[in-house]
Amino acid sequence: MTEKQNKILIVDDEQNILWVLKKGLEKKNYLVHTASSGEEALKKLADNQYLMMFSDIFMEDTNGLELLEQSRKLFPDLKVVMMTAQDTMNNTIEAMRLGAYDYITKPFDFDEIFRLIDQAETAQSISAPTSTLSAQNQEAGSQDTSTTSAIIGKSKRMQEIFKTIGQSAGSDLPILITGESGTGKEMVASTLHQYSHRKDKPFICINCAAISRELLESELFGHERGAFTGAIETKMGKFQQADGGTLFLDEIGDLELPLQAKILRVLQNNEFYRVGGKNPITVDVRVIAATNQNLEDMMNLKRFREDLYHRLNVIHIDMPPLRERLQDVPLLANYFIHRYAKTLSHGKVYLSPDVERILSRYHWSGNIRELENVIKRALMLALSGPILPEHLPPHLQEDNTTDDNGQWDERLNQLIQDFLLHNNAEEGTLYETLIQKVEKHLFENLLSKYSGKQVATAKALGINRNTLKRKIDTMKISPKKHKPNAS
Repeated sequence: MTEKQNKILIVDDEQNILWVLKKGLEKKNYLVHTASSGEEALKKLADNQYLMMFSDIFMEDTNGLELLEQSRKLFPDLKVVMMTAQDTMNNTIEAMRLGAYDYITKPFDFDEIFRLIDQAETAQSISAPTSTLSAQNQEAGSQDTSTTSAIIGKSKRMQEIFKTIGQSAGSDLPILITGESGTGKEMVASTLHQYSHRKDKPFICINCAAISRELLESELFGHERGAFTGAIETKMGKFQQADGGTLFLDEIGDLELPLQAKILRVLQNNEFYRVGGKNPITVDVRVIAATNQNLEDMMNLKRFREDLYHRLNVIHIDMPPLRERLQDVPLLANYFIHRYAKTLSHGKVYLSPDVERILSRYHWSGNIRELENVIKRALMLALSGPILPEHLPPHLQEDNTTDDNGQWDERLNQLIQDFLLHNNAEEGTLYETLIQKVEKHLFENLLSKYSGKQVATAKALGINRNTLKRKIDTMKISPKKHKPNAS
């Protein structure tokens, strides 16, 4: 095997971590240096040219995020991967905001580490970065995260959303957040503002569906005295209130077309007219919009302007429904317990194993908002000690005690309803599209159950191996992915 020319620096105050990573990378013939502190790391960075640096976030005498900030400022071409056993939202967002190449958690998956290195080598071979980070992106841990919204999740989709927030928070580009009601769209918008350079300026929210269309224009843009009956004084609108900060337009899909045109004008020219006004008002506002509707379908129906859609959809964040990230349910439940325990209970309250199991398999049609309300109710009933099944709403208690087949049929029926509501399949292909989706998930789950063994999977399905192989090739399923220790 040929010797790798690229050097890698590992920074951690735990000697066993340094040893394991060094040995693992040296087996692939990488040139590996180690450092036990941020000071030592900076000295080695000054004396060597490294492709990548893997750095722990929490070290006894070093803040890994400060090391990230300094190293990216001094060595802008360096790709820094942050490591920690505490994969919280704040850590992920802050690391990505400060320019981290990626973020991994302990215990390590060497396949993931090798993938990141290969990715960095490929990127280096294509083009070398030439620009340094802007002063704006150099603002370090001075960012106050104590008021950060509770966006919680260890699922892969949520970690990707945290990364996107960190990467986009420092820009002024418009952002479109989509997702079902109750998935946390406003919390994402608030977090984007809190991590931006506008954090000390206003964060203004308006729900476009909650205000009558007759009043909405005045709410958005304000009005002059005498502009209409009842306008007894000049009023400042939301755009002007948000000047210098962020305006969050929730449920933007409910805007009437004439108002959509006026929103577009603000995005294009940074100016607007009050109702009844003759002089333009100029503002500096970052717009974040959200909707639970399919704007592309609405464009096809001529109910949403295509030009406005493309103006808003510069950065797109799609919030997954809670039922698609059930592994996050216990985390969210415990967060709400911690948040409301002081006011709704009289002692230490915690989830019982039975309740955790019930919550982790429920469909959650109301998403995070429904879970929050369930926990509030349980806290009032439990008062102290464990939350038991009887502290849950009746429909959840039934979910725990009724026939499993009936529950499964009910959940399946709801999923099919959701599919019919949101699918974009061509007419006449519904059956084929749905069957393909179900079949793929079935095959992947069985491959995982049987550790990627195709013979056992085919036997469980009642088909021969050749048929299985043909189908997984057609569906682009990788059996290797489902083997033990596979990434």
